[in-house]
Amino acid sequence: MALADSVPGVSGGTIAFLLGFYDDFIGSLNSLISGTKEERIKALKFLIRLGIGWIIGFVLAMLILSKVFESHIYQVSSLFMGFILFSIPIICMEEKENLKGKYVNLIFSLIGVAIVVLISLLSPSSTGDIAITLSFGKIIYIFIAGMISISAMVLPGISGSTLLLIFGLYLPTVDYITELLHFNFEGIPFLIALGLGILTGVIVVIKSIKYVLENHRSKTIYFILGLMVGSLYTITQGATTLDVPQPAMTFSTFSIVFFIIGGVIILGMQFLKKFMNDRKSK
Repeated sequence: MALADSVPGVSGGTIAFLLGFYDDFIGSLNSLISGTKEERIKALKFLIRLGIGWIIGFVLAMLILSKVFESHIYQVSSLFMGFILFSIPIICMEEKENLKGKYVNLIFSLIGVAIVVLISLLSPSSTGDIAITLSFGKIIYIFIAGMISISAMVLPGISGSTLLLIFGLYLPTVDYITELLHFNFEGIPFLIALGLGILTGVIVVIKSIKYVLENHRSKTIYFILGLMVGSLYTITQGATTLDVPQPAMTFSTFSIVFFIIGGVIILGMQFLKKFMNDRKSK
C-alpha cells in the first residue's frame, strides 16, 4: 500500500481492495474514530500491524522508489498498469454477487472513469515550488490539500499522490520527507500542516465510505472499478508530471516486461491471500 501511495498513478486502497482487507481497513479506521472500547482495541491491533508494514514500505519508497520513479518512469508506470489490469478481473470475480444482473450500475463506472481522467487533465506539467516559503495562507492550502489527498488514498483507483501533484505539493512532500529521514528538519512546519490535513480528512471521509460499502455496495464496486480503469490513463500521463516533464507513455515506451512483472506480483499476492485464508479455515 505504501509503495502504491508514494507514487502518482495508483492508490494504496487498490492494493487493500485486491487483497481482500479493504472492508477491514475502512471498518477499523471507523471503529477507531467512533467505536466502543472493545472495537477500538481490535481496530488498533489491526491498524498497528498494517501501519508497521506501511511505514517500512513508505521509508523504502522515499529512499529508493522516488529516485527510480524519476529515472525509470516508463518501467514503473508499466508495472502499475500490470497491477491495475490484472486486478480488475480478480475483483470482478470476487464481487460477482454484487455485480451480476445489476448492469444499470455501470453508469457509476463511467462516472468513476470520468472523475479520474478529469483529475489527470487538471494536473500541471510540473509540480512547481509552492512550499519554499510558508505563509498562513499556504499553510491553510497545504492543510486542505492533505484532507483531499488522503480521501483519494483510501479509495481504490484514485491516487492521492496524483492529487498532490495537482496541488503542486508532491515533490516538496517527497523532498521534505527524504530530508527528514536524513535528520534535516527544515520541512517540519510543512509536514505538520499536511499531516493535520490528512488526519482531518480520515475522520471526515471514512464514515462516508463505510456507509456506501454497507448500504450501496453494488454501486460502490462499479464506481471503484471505474476509478481503476480511469487510473490507467493517469498512469500513462505520469511522465508529464515529473519535475523535468517527459512525454506521456506510448506503445514504444511501454515496457511489456515490467507489465508482466506487475501481473505476476498481483497473482502471487492473490495466491498468498488464498493460502492464508485456507490456513485460517483449518
